[in-house]
Amino acid sequence: MNNFTLGIIFATASLSVNTTTAMAQVSAADSVMNHAKGNKLSVGGYGEAAYSRNFYSDNGNRYTTPSLYKKDPSHGRFDIPHAVIYLGYDFGKGWTMGTEIEFEHGGSGSAIEYEADEAIEFEHETEKGGEVELEQFWLQKSFSKAFNIKAGHIVVPFGLTNAHHEPLNFFTVYRPEGENTILPCTWHQTGISFWGRTGDFRYEAQMIAGLDAYHFSRANWIQGGTSSPFEFEVANKYGFLARVDNYTIPGLRIGVSTYAGQAMHNNVPHDSEKGEKKKIKGNVYLGSLDFTYNKYNWIARGNIDYGYVSNAKEIAQLSYPNVQYVKPYESGNGKYFGSHAMAMMFEVGYDVFSQIHKLREDNQKLYVFGHIEHYDSYIHAVTKQWTNRTVLATGINYYPIPQIAIKAEYNYRNLKKGYNDEPSINIGIAYEGFFL
Repeated sequence: MNNFTLGIIFATASLSVNTTTAMAQVSAADSVMNHAKGNKLSVGGYGEAAYSRNFYSDNGNRYTTPSLYKKDPSHGRFDIPHAVIYLGYDFGKGWTMGTEIEFEHGGSGSAIEYEADEAIEFEHETEKGGEVELEQFWLQKSFSKAFNIKAGHIVVPFGLTNAHHEPLNFFTVYRPEGENTILPCTWHQTGISFWGRTGDFRYEAQMIAGLDAYHFSRANWIQGGTSSPFEFEVANKYGFLARVDNYTIPGLRIGVSTYAGQAMHNNVPHDSEKGEKKKIKGNVYLGSLDFTYNKYNWIARGNIDYGYVSNAKEIAQLSYPNVQYVKPYESGNGKYFGSHAMAMMFEVGYDVFSQIHKLREDNQKLYVFGHIEHYDSYIHAVTKQWTNRTVLATGINYYPIPQIAIKAEYNYRNLKKGYNDEPSINIGIAYEGFFL
């Protein structure tokens, strides 16, 4: 992608995020109750549906022998990345409850069939490959605006996308690729949170269950670390998050977040990690700077994330203790897990309808946006550098009403020399709102 093309993308830049400055500054960690409008019971949610036409090979070996797949045909797909239901309730005296139930990729489906012709037995089959997750379930005690305690299953607001993951909070049809690749996203775990807002600052501190190093991988770094095949969340080790957001400048939010925790010895059976394995810590250290600006009909946002995991060479040689429960691409036995990873993103957009009086008065918006990000889930790879990627995108987001967006974009994934680039066209619809 040459400099001229880059210039065209950012000359037309604009974005498709939130509908008002206030919404753009809302942390997803509190979004279950932020829009309750004073009602004791709040019901809401968000959802998105997408269509993609990918002009590159979908073969699983396309990075191993890229020359064989250079001229493969394009392929298309429909998807429902996320459909979410919010339920919140205010019990009074500072006690509130919040839940978020998420259906990813249409949810998961199974069936039991009676096989009269096959040994006269009942057969259980998985018929749909999506997921159903309880993303939030917590009780909160509010002592004041400046001090609240939340306990249960909570969003871990590390970085930009986790803290602002609702579909009207990003311009592209799909969530920004970098953070969505190297980090759990949406990152949610069980633990306790202390948070509040004082003056121009919002803070949050969390103690949560630790990640599981057996699910780390070359392609997705620590993303799979929250996975568990059990009916409980293993918490032999713990993780700690701290986040601070500043709102001093009108329309601008600047956030800093950090995470630290041990990822080894956080599995079952715990006593299987004997001998040399006892010495492996797998300490995870993460840092992120992110911002959102929404004013004068412009929206811009960006993030810089960097992370390190100790004992990466030893982790890369591990095999999952209960290998029948883990997908091959999630296993620590992937050989090439790297110690360092990073993700950077910047996007900016302008509401062109703001210059048309009738459309502005009708509260319609049309953001023309530009988007660029660079990420690498294995920074120090000597060979097989397909993890090093740059993404360029440009497109539009149309808001007929503030709660609904219609998105379209051209997306170009640029890989290192020797690999085939991956262009695509994406079209999507999204909504976000509260009904009670």
